[in-house]
Parts: sequence; C-alpha cells; structure tokens
Amino acid sequence: MTPRTRTNTTDKFDDDDYPAYTMGRAAEMIGTTPAFLRALGDARLITPLRSEGGHRRYSRYQLRIAARARELVDQGTAIDTACRIVILEDQLEEALRLNEELRRRAGGPPPEDV
Repeated sequence: MTPRTRTNTTDKFDDDDYPAYTMGRAAEMIGTTPAFLRALGDARLITPLRSEGGHRRYSRYQLRIAARARELVDQGTAIDTACRIVILEDQLEEALRLNEELRRRAGGPPPEDV
C-alpha cells in the first residue's frame, strides 16, 4: 500500500499518511520486530518512505495495516496470506466508502447493514 501525499506541512500532525515513525518505534508500537516490518515491505503490503539518510519511516496508516497483518499472523495465518487478506479488506473498505459517497450524491437510500 503506497502512501498518499499532502503538501501542506501544517497538516503533518493530523496526517495519517505522514511518515513519522522510525522502524524501531513502529515495531515497538505494534508489538513486533523490525524484521516483521521488513517482511511486510518485501510482501509489498506496506512501502515505507525513506528518510534522507535512507532509513525507513512509517505512517499511522501503515502501522494500522501492519497491526492487522500481525493479528492474522498471530492467529496462525501465513504472512503472504495475511498480506492478501489485509489488501482485500482495505479494498473492500474503500469500495464501500466510494459506494456510500456515490449514493449520497445521487440522493439514494443508505445501504442496509450487512
């Protein structure tokens, strides 16, 4: 999952996509190891930005994705399968959001809970 970019630097503190966390801090925050985060990068689930010095930097959005993958792996799911599940969950969430937005614009009824 690639980060979305913002240009206004005053939004950095509120921006879920701002790469604020180092690898060590990110791993600590989600209770895993830097190796796990590297594995998620290798699987292309998350793509951390790089600092000027070449160090990986993670956003809050990426940490939520990584934490979900960790949940699945902790439940016994293989890492590649966990990554695919997280990608599909993220795509479904985005599709539902877009669908709701289009319904609102068209003035249609809200969808029923599934």
